[in-house]
Amino acid sequence: MYGIFLRICEKDLFLFFNWKGWISMGKLNVVGIGPGGLEHMTLRAKQVIEESDVIVGYTKYMAFVKPLIQGKELVSTGMRGEKERCAKALELAKDKVVSIISTGDAGIYGMAGLILEMKKDENIEIIPGVTASSSAASVLGSPLMHDNCNISLSDLMTPYDLIKKRVECAAEADFIISLYNPRSNGRPYYLKECIDIVKKYRKSNTPIGVVKNALREGQEINLFTLDTFLDEVVDMFSIVVIGNSQSFIKDGKFVTPRGYNI
Repeated sequence: MYGIFLRICEKDLFLFFNWKGWISMGKLNVVGIGPGGLEHMTLRAKQVIEESDVIVGYTKYMAFVKPLIQGKELVSTGMRGEKERCAKALELAKDKVVSIISTGDAGIYGMAGLILEMKKDENIEIIPGVTASSSAASVLGSPLMHDNCNISLSDLMTPYDLIKKRVECAAEADFIISLYNPRSNGRPYYLKECIDIVKKYRKSNTPIGVVKNALREGQEINLFTLDTFLDEVVDMFSIVVIGNSQSFIKDGKFVTPRGYNI
């Protein structure tokens, strides 16, 4: 079927003309809003949210962008409503400009993957954001200066045996490890068990940094070593960063050397 496309740049809408007339194709922005403070959001993320007709997201995350979404159509769900949120966002994006939001980066434990799995012919743009490990690292010092990895301790999507295997492999390979979703009421012992795995491969004075609510209201910072670590300070709003064999603490800052000769 022959036709003509027309792009309306102000909101990045696409129109398609065929024998039935003009058909709006809309757009879905998959937006990483960063750690939660508006001042740490990328300019592009702020722009597309402001230009959107509809905002879709987890109820608690909507509060982080409240000043930007006044007067817009809002679609929110509670915890574990990811499939419903994505399906609704894709439906609305047929003829509207929609933004579905994730904290941190939408492509790191966010909504980007699920949206791309579920999409058909919708117009999608993924807007990156500052992920939690980067946010936490910025207030701890420079813990991620060498090879590092992110591991989620949530077993909702991944069997716990596989999580422990990944922790062990990362520890043995001397990666700096950032633990996402580190501790909840439903799995209070996973973090301690994973720290015990790391202890098999790291010195007792290896630094561990815990940042709760990184770069947003209620931020808390705790520095430990493997020997002094207290998992009671950790919750689902925390990121745990475990140093590699070269990491150290200097003047209250967590440092991992890159390897420069100084």
